Amino acid sequence: MKSAYELAMERLAKSDPSASRPLTPEQKARLAEIDRLYQGKLAEREIFLKKQLEEALSAQKFEDAEKIKQQLASERARIDEEREDEKERIRRRK
Repeated sequence: MKSAYELAMERLAKSDPSASRPLTPEQKARLAEIDRLYQGKLAEREIFLKKQLEEALSAQKFEDAEKIKQQLASERARIDEEREDEKERIRRRK
């Protein structure tokens, strides 16, 4: 007897047969390159914003610090979304 997960995966494979296609070595290399690139972008933004956050906290500008924390969270989400979009384009190429 199959689990609900296995049944759902079968339905998904039937609805999008290209999703189960194995990746080529070139696609795998490109996906790894994308991960490295976006990890670098994220690290760069985190360093910049954490420095600003430290400065705001040391100056006791708590409202500014909260804004910087929110900006840091939104930057992380944006960069992660960009990375996943780029990776999905690579996966869909034939």
